[in-house]
Amino acid sequence: MAETVATYSICACDLAAGQWGVATQSKFLAVGSVVPWAAPHIGAIATQSYANPRYGPEGLELLREGFSAEEVVERLTAADGDRALRQLGVVDGEGRAATFTGEECHAWAGGRTGSGYAAQGNILVSGDTVDALAETFEATGGRPLAERLLDCLDAAEAAGGDSRGRQSAALLVVERDGGYAGLSDTLLDLDLPELTYG
Repeated sequence: MAETVATYSICACDLAAGQWGVATQSKFLAVGSVVPWAAPHIGAIATQSYANPRYGPEGLELLREGFSAEEVVERLTAADGDRALRQLGVVDGEGRAATFTGEECHAWAGGRTGSGYAAQGNILVSGDTVDALAETFEATGGRPLAERLLDCLDAAEAAGGDSRGRQSAALLVVERDGGYAGLSDTLLDLDLPELTYG
């Protein structure tokens, strides 16, 4: 399977609703199987650009232990010899955010953070894609988190998106007992192939 390069994502939370989530789009089949990770009242993580899938479960465990988003990014990347190729976004259980872009990620690559969100992308047409993720999230406060994240993807695509095109998108939102029959924490878990996204 190809590596998860050429990807953009946003990790975010709605503290009042008790929801955390990740939205992502990529020139990568079934991006939802690798990039998004989240646990209610713990945080949300996106791992991409030659993704290290261990960042997901290991990062959530560090968040459970009480480390901040910034500390989680520092610990995960410090222990990874290939960190120069990685990209990572983290939002913790208090809404603090951090993003990391290794110096060998393919241009355009970078990230932005703000209250309750971390946005990042690589192999993008320009930084406008990440700006659109951030600005849309900031402008849509008060609406349901899932809707805000989908709006972020739409805005990022309109701003230029992935320079190599799109192949799949994914949305993960978690809430304590918010899923099926109140017996699951997974409120939404959607992996959208190219034909149904856009």
